[in-house]
Amino acid sequence: MANKELPEILQAFATKYPQVWEAYNRLGEATAQAGPLDEKTQRLVKLAIAIGAGREGAVHAHARRALKAGITPEELIHVGLLAITTIGWSGAFAAITWIMDVLPKERA
Repeated sequence: MANKELPEILQAFATKYPQVWEAYNRLGEATAQAGPLDEKTQRLVKLAIAIGAGREGAVHAHARRALKAGITPEELIHVGLLAITTIGWSGAFAAITWIMDVLPKERA
């Protein structure tokens, strides 16, 4: 049910609505397995989607997951840099700062 790595608000949601949380996680697993993209590519795409949508919490979450999957901080920042010409400087730079929020302090 609840994952101790989740923010407290999500842990509370997962505890209160375990069937919804489990269904959400199953959907995530199904979409990940539905195509040919490897895990690294999936993580980078999910980060890019979160950046494009301007979702700070999602950028944090996907950056953390990417780091755990072995993606380097430099690769994460590169996704933010690539966003500059698509969503503009201010949106991309905001996303870069959100990525930097989750990088190990010595790397940020």
